[in-house]
Amino acid sequence: EPYAYVDYTDTSGNTVIAEYAVGADGVFDASSARVVLTVEQPYENHNGGDLAFGPDGMLYISLGDGGAAADPLRTSLNTGVLLGKLLRIDPRPAGTASYGIPADNPFVGVDGARGEVWSYGLRNPWRFSFDPATGDLWIGDVGQGDWEEIDVAPDDVLAAGAGVNFGWSAWEGTHRYNDDQTPEGAMPPVYEYPHGDDGCSVTGGVVYRGAAIPSMEGWYLFADWCSGKLWAMPADTEPGGDMASVRVLTLAQPGSVSAIVTDQAGEVLVLSLGEGTVARVVPA
Repeated sequence: EPYAYVDYTDTSGNTVIAEYAVGADGVFDASSARVVLTVEQPYENHNGGDLAFGPDGMLYISLGDGGAAADPLRTSLNTGVLLGKLLRIDPRPAGTASYGIPADNPFVGVDGARGEVWSYGLRNPWRFSFDPATGDLWIGDVGQGDWEEIDVAPDDVLAAGAGVNFGWSAWEGTHRYNDDQTPEGAMPPVYEYPHGDDGCSVTGGVVYRGAAIPSMEGWYLFADWCSGKLWAMPADTEPGGDMASVRVLTLAQPGSVSAIVTDQAGEVLVLSLGEGTVARVVPA
């Protein structure tokens, strides 16, 4: 029986991961709802909210640092809490547990750490994805007040982010932030941009592996919530990439770009929350 998974904020403000059985007609069976995981949220913002199955069949879940501003609870670099992390779980384990923790997760058996944690040092990971051709992990992590960043963990080097520290809140992008947080060991973003004309809140996207736009094969598409700009950068860009490696594709919408996803054919769709539209990326 097929199942679908959703990530939502409940009326108490907490993050809930829930499972639904899916009928042959593609409709969720509301009566089948099962809560897989609940995470208490201390503030009203920075819930993250994305989830996806990885190439390994495990369920990955992004969680922000819990909110307010400037990581006041210092959650992101603390592997003993789930906030500020990318989690990896088995949503349908054997037995009665609501979910399982894969034995090869990087913090399994580490004193004081949560075994669900896959990657850490994230502020508000708003959309992540796996490159369907390589398995590389891409994350758009929303910055504090000055810098937005794109993170990538190559699958052939870093097992798609296993145990990777992406830096927040010791760093905002490549810029030192909270002095009381350890700066060593952080992976720098592959790309960052300042607040201003380009926007103020990154929306992570996808690596294009479709057929309709051959010139975009192997490029990562991402956007900004505030400006509505849509960019593409080569998926093989090294950390520290600059604007010279990034193409501005279009002003996708007048802001509010909430997600960039692919359809079953691998073609790219851009969702705008403000406009309530779904736009397809097509050749110029």
